Parts: sequence; C-alpha cells; structure tokens
Amino acid sequence: MSFITSKGFQIHPDALVLIENLQVDVYQMVEEILMIKKKRDESKVILSDDIKNILEFSTNSSLIVNDNANNGTTIVNRLDHSEIIDTKKNNEETILELVTHDSDDFENNYYVNNIIYDSNNSINSGEGVEGYTSLFRSRFDKSLKILSNRPDSKRIKKIAFIKQFLNQSRINLKSQSKENPEESSFIAGLVMEKKIKKNSYNITIDDQSGLLEAFAYDDDLKKQISSLTLDQMVMIELENNSKRNNHIIRKIFSLDVPDRIPNRSHSDVYSVLISDLHIGSKFFMEDEFQMFLNWLNGKEENRDIVSKIKYICICGDLIDGIGIFPHQDRELFEKDSYSQMEHATNLLAKIPKHIKVFLIPGNHDLGRRALPQPAIPRKYADKIYSLSNITMLGNPCMINMEGVKTLMFHGQSLDDTIATIPGLSYSKPAEAMKILLKSRHLSPIYGQRTPIAPELEDMMVIEDVPDIFHSGHVHVIDVDSYKGTLVVNSGAWQTQTPFQRAMGITPTPGIAIVVNLATLRPYQINFAN
Repeated sequence: MSFITSKGFQIHPDALVLIENLQVDVYQMVEEILMIKKKRDESKVILSDDIKNILEFSTNSSLIVNDNANNGTTIVNRLDHSEIIDTKKNNEETILELVTHDSDDFENNYYVNNIIYDSNNSINSGEGVEGYTSLFRSRFDKSLKILSNRPDSKRIKKIAFIKQFLNQSRINLKSQSKENPEESSFIAGLVMEKKIKKNSYNITIDDQSGLLEAFAYDDDLKKQISSLTLDQMVMIELENNSKRNNHIIRKIFSLDVPDRIPNRSHSDVYSVLISDLHIGSKFFMEDEFQMFLNWLNGKEENRDIVSKIKYICICGDLIDGIGIFPHQDRELFEKDSYSQMEHATNLLAKIPKHIKVFLIPGNHDLGRRALPQPAIPRKYADKIYSLSNITMLGNPCMINMEGVKTLMFHGQSLDDTIATIPGLSYSKPAEAMKILLKSRHLSPIYGQRTPIAPELEDMMVIEDVPDIFHSGHVHVIDVDSYKGTLVVNSGAWQTQTPFQRAMGITPTPGIAIVVNLATLRPYQINFAN
C-alpha cells in the first residue's frame, strides 16, 4: 500500500483484497500497472480490473508500452469516423484495455475455442413466480457487481435504510439535534415505474429491501430518465434534506460500458455480418443471396477482401418459419419449416469450408422463442449441424474472432426499446442498440412484446463488454460506434413485406456488412444494386 501511495497513486479496496490473495510478484505487477496508467494518462486509482487485465495475459504475453514497440500490440482505431475516442468523457474514470500477442503459442492457444459465452449451455428454466423471482434476483446481483466498479458504489445504501435514516433526521430536526448528516445518499435498484408530472419526472426504484419514489426537477435529469428503460438497473444520488417530504434526485447513473480501447486482430482478417434471411418467404432475395455466395467463392469483384474473409456471423431468422403471425401462409413460398430448412442447408453448404460460420436463432426460427433462445434444435437442422464449418449457438452469445469479442443477439427487444424510448425509430436501430449497451442488458423490459423465460440466471445481462455488438431483427442496416464498441445492425435478405409497408418501415436488404478485424472498420457490400 505504501509503495503505491509513494508513487502518487491510490488503490480501490476491491483491488487491495485481490492483491492480498495473489501468489505472484506483487511489486512487479503493480509497477507494470502504474507504467500503463501513466503512459495512457489514466486515473490514479488502481482498480480490480487493472489487475485482472495483467493476470489474464501475463503467462502468454509481455506488456508493451514503448511507442516504438508495435509488434503484436493492439492499437486504437476508430472505425471510419474521424473523431477520437474521448477516454475522459463525462469525467468518468475509464480503463483502457491493452492486449498483446507476443508468440505463436499464445495465438494458437487463445484462438482454439471461438466461443466465449453461449447461452445455449446455461439454460436452466424455473417455473412461474419462483422462476421469475430468481431471474430478477440474478439480474439485480449481476448488475450490482457491474456497478461495484464505480467508486461511489461503496456509498450505496438499502432503500429501507434510507427511509429509516431520513425519518430519524426529521426527528432530530424537530428535537433540534446537532447531528449533521451527509449531504447525499446513494441507492441502486431496478426501475419499476416512470411518471411525468407537471414539474417533475418521477422514478420508482426497487432494491429488494423496498420501493422508493424519487423526483427529478432538473431538465437534464428529466431527459436522462426518459432514456431509461423499465426494469434496468440504475444508481441514484439523492439529496438528504430532512425538511422535504420527498426524495430529490441529484444524479442518475446507468451501468453503461466504459470508454475503452477495443481489441483488434493483429492480422488482416475480415468477418461478414448478416442476418434475417427469411428463407421460405416469397420476399426472400434468393438471387441476391446467390450473388453473395458467388462473391464468397471468388466469382465476383473485391477478391482482395474476399480472400481475407475468415468468419461469417448470421444473427438469426435463417428461415421465415410458419405460424409466426396471422395469415403468414399467404406470404410463404415454402409452406412448411422442414422444406425451408432443407433450402437453407443447400445454400449454407455453398459457403467455402475455410470460412467459419456462427449461426444463432431468431424469433422466426424453429425452437423456443422466449429469451434466451437455445440453438436451433438438431432434430430440425441435423444437416446444418453436419456442415463442418458451421457452429450453432444460442441467442445471445459472445464469440472470439482473432481476439475481437463479438456479441451476437438477434434483437427482439429492439421492438420494445424503440416503442418506449422517445426519439428512437426503426430507421436508426443502432441508437436503440446503444440503449441496451447503456443499460448493460439485452432485453431489460419485462412484460411487453418480447417473451422472456423464467431462467434461474439472467443471461441477458451484458457482463463482458463487446468489441462488436451485432444484431438484426429490424431489417434496417445501421452502423455506429459507442465508447469503443462497433454497433452493427445487419439488415436483411428479405424485401419489404406487407406488414412493414403498413408500419412505414423501409428495409435495406441485400447488403452484407464486412468488418476488417485489424481496424474494426466496417464496409457495406451491396448485392441489391
């Protein structure tokens, strides 16, 4: 501790506990952390994540911070936007992740298994009220763990305590006690309700010890509350004023993702992001998809890019399915799911075998529709499972492509998010995806259009921050970046349906998003024109 303070740094209590339980050369490890933080002009507080980042790669790599030492080191790049990532945005402390690859052994060991997390392997449904109670308890606990990275989180109190504390303060005020309570208190809980009043925006929070309604009068706070989803976790700083009968909000904190340096491949490798083929629909763009397959096989232009494609991510709705919506049969070219799957197998088999394909289900695919979704069952897709280059995964999942962490989620909850957050629309789905990143949850809103299963563990919490966040579902191409994460909605391969026409949704189909994993720069390859 004295060594750290002598260097002008402090250490978070959680990090101190972690260090005390390590059997490594602590002084050498701390010196490496301090060197990185000084070089990157980071905050002078050592966090537990700083230690974990060092430990994760210490056996297989050396940390390089010299300006000239670029061999194998992940470098910052900002997609195709010209602005620089502001790592001090909103005065929040951030951790810049430095990942190095110094040896062939490390590369071979690290990339053997592309699957970081697959919800398919963790599905364990409960029943009824007990199941949903476990689900929300898991959501609360996981979210609180994410919040613990904030220094102010140590001041979080239970709602029951806050109510008792303020009642006691009022008693002390009446008795003219000279006790001086703190100016503010912190609570954390799930958003149960939002109400717009004449002069305030009220928000009700549940932290398992009780409910608390808090009031926001500041315009910036009102705007911030309007962008919160129901059932997401927030931390609130409350004004301690025993003269008031209500709880006044000073600040609101979403879990959010930190500003960070994204991981990148150290070789020029590309990944293709697509979704929503809807094979079997009359509106499936088979000719355009065949052009895409020809392109992958080197029969079209852009061979310099094609030769470097190593991965394809298919983010759900492989087929159109049956019985998904009323009178769907009128829009089907193939009227049973087995024919649709056979058709899909024949098309997927044309993808070159050196390209790894990751495929997750969507709400049109066979199998369970409630989130999280297991992988498409083998009994419906045995021939696809037999294709050596295709990996069937659950929705959601996180994969590792050359060190780049990619979160795949079909995107069913985007419907609820767009419907409930002011200013969002289907024409800009990346904005709705950013809301999910800010809430650190892929489907925070319970009880609306998106079915959520009563899992014993909430697998929709975004515990690990992705380098790429890939969704589909809304059939509109949109690419953006948020705090170092590339946000991609990959459109569709289905032309406008009667439902979309009635809803005023204009899809952008027939486009493949291709990402250079060495730069995280996305390209759009249009097969529709």
